[in-house]
Amino acid sequence: MTIALLFAGLGFGILVFVGSAYNRIVALRQRCSQAFADIDVQLRLRYDLIPNLVETVKGYAGHEKSIFEAVSLARSQAMNTKDMGQRAAAEGQLGMAVTQLLAVSESYPDLKANQNFMSLQKELTDIENKIAAARRFLNNATSEYNTVIEQFPGVLFARSFGFQSAQYFEISEQEKAQVSAPASVKF
Repeated sequence: MTIALLFAGLGFGILVFVGSAYNRIVALRQRCSQAFADIDVQLRLRYDLIPNLVETVKGYAGHEKSIFEAVSLARSQAMNTKDMGQRAAAEGQLGMAVTQLLAVSESYPDLKANQNFMSLQKELTDIENKIAAARRFLNNATSEYNTVIEQFPGVLFARSFGFQSAQYFEISEQEKAQVSAPASVKF
């Protein structure tokens, strides 16, 4: 009788331990999903802003057709990509296309002085900052989730319950190469 109670207590303890670990992994997976949804909201705001920015630049630099087409194509690809890894790559392409679009404005002083353009550029900068913050939050949540399913005790049962490693939302190598330190000031 005592041995049976001991085994029952041990079984119950293991069940509580596994249930607790399972619930933690589920909560972390949900946190990753919520973090990606936060990025998605900011990306949608950027998708909505880009056509306005393109139209404003077109008014001053209509002959830059290839850049406008590149931005439209990159926007379309980014909007229609579902897989996180592919989406991050598509977002990188979109970011580079928008950077090229903004670089065009440097050649047009009237465009740079246009209130609508300045407002759109400020809004775009704000959205990009929010995307970067949301990306950091997602990558932190992803790191925590991946760590829990790869460490003991999660590693013992995470795969058998169908938990897979989550992908990070990283900037592409091209975007990393584009980010450079400001040139040194020469007197």
